[in-house]
Amino acid sequence: MHLPEPATIPGEESVEALHFILEAWEEGTDSGIAPELMAYAAIYTALTDLVTTFGEEAVVRLVDGLGARVRAGEFTLYRTRQ
Repeated sequence: MHLPEPATIPGEESVEALHFILEAWEEGTDSGIAPELMAYAAIYTALTDLVTTFGEEAVVRLVDGLGARVRAGEFTLYRTRQ
């Protein structure tokens, strides 16, 4: 099965999904859970769900492309100058 590109996912549903995730994230960190633990849990949950839905090979293709996207700054919210 082919994993859809994020750009092909309907915008309104993506925003709503992000809203739910951010609410859960805030609740967890407000309860004292370290943000990096929330991040690991979110990544694990996301990957296991994607594997269940699309299969291991589709998820491997997605994960293989993440390194370049991270290096390109796609997930960097605050840039520092050196």
